[in-house]
Amino acid sequence: MTEKDVMEAARRLAGIIRETDIYKEYLQCREIMRKQPELYAQVNEYRLKNFDIQNESEGSELFDRMEAFEREYREFRENPMVDDFLRAELALCRMVQEMNVLLTAEIDFE
Repeated sequence: MTEKDVMEAARRLAGIIRETDIYKEYLQCREIMRKQPELYAQVNEYRLKNFDIQNESEGSELFDRMEAFEREYREFRENPMVDDFLRAELALCRMVQEMNVLLTAEIDFE
């Protein structure tokens, strides 16, 4: 089997992922968000801040910063469109992460 064969298998897997309910829900929620550019921009700001906190903090600092972040955005997250989108995105991310864990375990990659 060649690298080209592996890439073709990956393309087929991507097609399978696109057929999942998780992916379809994500696309539907993303489309709804994109129809409200201001709100979508706020969601993207929220996502970036969340990412930065998780990647720039450790230990108790991470806990404290995440707690403050959650307080700051509590009302924002109560918006059903925002919550639906972020939940759908998280479900898709978890599926991809689980696939990555499975794949690396199956090929004995450390």
